[in-house]
Amino acid sequence: MNVVTQSEPPEPAGRLATNIVHFARTLRTAGLRVGPGQVLRAIEAVEAAGLRKRDDFYWTLHSVFVNRRDQREIFDQAFHVYWRNPRLLEKMMEMLLPHVEVPGQQEKGKQLSRRLQEALQPGRGEAPKDDNEPPEVEIEATFTVSDREVLQHRDFEQMSQAEIDEALRAISRLRLPVPERRTRRYQPARRGPRVDFRASLRRALRPEGLTELRKREPRRRPPPLVILCDISGSMARYTRMFLHFMHAITNDRDRVYCFTFSTRLSNVSRALRSKDVDVALQKASTQVEDWSGGTRIGQTLHEFNNKWSRRVLGQGAVVLLITDGLDREGAAGLAEEMERLHKSCSRLIWLNPLLRYGAYEPKSQGNKAMLPHVDEFRPVHNLDSLAGLIAALGTAPTAGDRRLAGWQTELRKERN
Repeated sequence: MNVVTQSEPPEPAGRLATNIVHFARTLRTAGLRVGPGQVLRAIEAVEAAGLRKRDDFYWTLHSVFVNRRDQREIFDQAFHVYWRNPRLLEKMMEMLLPHVEVPGQQEKGKQLSRRLQEALQPGRGEAPKDDNEPPEVEIEATFTVSDREVLQHRDFEQMSQAEIDEALRAISRLRLPVPERRTRRYQPARRGPRVDFRASLRRALRPEGLTELRKREPRRRPPPLVILCDISGSMARYTRMFLHFMHAITNDRDRVYCFTFSTRLSNVSRALRSKDVDVALQKASTQVEDWSGGTRIGQTLHEFNNKWSRRVLGQGAVVLLITDGLDREGAAGLAEEMERLHKSCSRLIWLNPLLRYGAYEPKSQGNKAMLPHVDEFRPVHNLDSLAGLIAALGTAPTAGDRRLAGWQTELRKERN
């Protein structure tokens, strides 16, 4: 008599587990934090979910390997490149071939992240080889070493993972020499312009009596710094660098207030005060709910002006507004809110990564509504632009460049 026993669930066919391991290595090389524990959980999750649909397989790995919103784009590109054809050597040979750019088709497809291109190089996260496969042909594709000068001028969007790590270390060393301002409070001084009567009377009550009058002088301290950073989908490639910049500035001096906005306004000042940058970004990531969404600049500035301006814009505050000015609501109410923000602070600096293009023109409705109400208009797309910003903040406000003055004059004429 034959005894029928219940068979155990079959293991994933082929070398799926091994491919998942090498896919995890590719993600780790591209900058995602993937450890052995996550690899084991991914294999167990795939065994439980099965391989009936490609979408199920995608979201199963996504739920294990992706922990933050800024990791979604790298994971998505890596998944579609890797699992379409796991033989990454052939993929790299295709990437090394010369590309012919056809006019009008440059924006047709989404450009592959350079971090992922670097991770997909032969020998770094490649798929396992079968014994029956022919020997691999090694291709010399060594990138030239980027020295410090090249790194200063390279766009954040075009950096590899190694260059991003070097840029983050450079950003962590930034110091902000904001000039001090005179306040209404006084502090003791040996040769101050005013007599401190209270201190002089307390001194006179001592047994030795009054020997000299106590003096005081106005207290001086750096003004508050307020950073409003756009984290919408159009700014996603720069968000990571800006968050590291905000963390470095927050831990360098006091009275720094950081806000992020996309469809809503979020105050991340307390989260970025953690000394460990990874802990700070993790806290900020869990606090913000509108990563890579649309942009509602007018509504978020309205909320800031009504709820936060009186709290953080005192004593000659300086405001850094980081956004590309692309508003999905057609700049409704944006001009009024920008005017109110400009009048509430002593200096309003607009940082726009689109200004890196020499042929940039303020043609969108959001740009036209914002430009007349800013004191300075600067690019922010590489380390050199950040250094220029810090140098500008360390000096007194200037009249601005001629392009900004010309744009403001043209926009005022259009309104009149």
